[in-house]
Amino acid sequence: MEHPVLIKSPVQLGREAYRRRQTMLSVVVAAVSTAVVGGLLFVAVTGAPGWPRVRHSFFDPDTARRALPAVARGLLLNLEMLVFCAAGALLLGLGIAMLRTLRPAVFFPLRALAVWYTYTFRGLPLVITIYLFAFGVPGLRLSGTPSVLVLGGAALVLTYGAYIAEVFRAGIESVHPSQRAAARSLGLTYRQTMRHVVLPQAVRRVAPPLLNDLVAMQKDVGLISLAGPVDAVRAAQIETSVSYNYTPYVVAGVLFVLLAIPLIAVTDWVTVRAARRQSGDNGL
Repeated sequence: MEHPVLIKSPVQLGREAYRRRQTMLSVVVAAVSTAVVGGLLFVAVTGAPGWPRVRHSFFDPDTARRALPAVARGLLLNLEMLVFCAAGALLLGLGIAMLRTLRPAVFFPLRALAVWYTYTFRGLPLVITIYLFAFGVPGLRLSGTPSVLVLGGAALVLTYGAYIAEVFRAGIESVHPSQRAAARSLGLTYRQTMRHVVLPQAVRRVAPPLLNDLVAMQKDVGLISLAGPVDAVRAAQIETSVSYNYTPYVVAGVLFVLLAIPLIAVTDWVTVRAARRQSGDNGL
């Protein structure tokens, strides 16, 4: 069966041509304005009296080339920390969120413990948490104490687990209670209802804020250097102590930005996709 050929009216063709012209005009205006602002900032910075000294101290190409291998090797440790800490924080956050959504009175102690955990680690600065775990726990001199790298990772997991728990809890509570009642009326247990009905919807709704937390964690894994492991930030500090030049820190910062760009792009894509789904626009 042949599909009928749709013939657009002159009015429709005119509208499409107008939209194309407006799109091209917007692109040109955005490019010109960006170039003008960028040029003004470049002139303002490079024309400052202290720019030659700042350029030598922070943007020296020779120092950057010498520091890049060591900083890049340290970044591999940050990547490993990001993978393991992100997985641990997601699992911990989901577990805490499930505890906070339990309604029977018998689970009140667990709910109270979960509330205390989220309040404490959301309010406690991450730097202090790392210090407490990396230096306080070994000070107890307990047998089988893990390394400072593991302890620092535990501090990251506990801190971000508290944030992620609240994100998951918001997603779980956003699912309408009628869906739970319908699932229970069909004979599903509480666990089956959460697994097959509530959690899939909750995770889909909170995917953008979860990815934002992952981007934030990607930066904060650099704080593991406070515990002593040689990551990208610590490697930059070592290189700086040798040359008395701060360019290695800029190199580490650029590598962290390059590492974050894919995560940020995925976050933006998921956010736009969720907004389109919510508005009923499938992108066709």
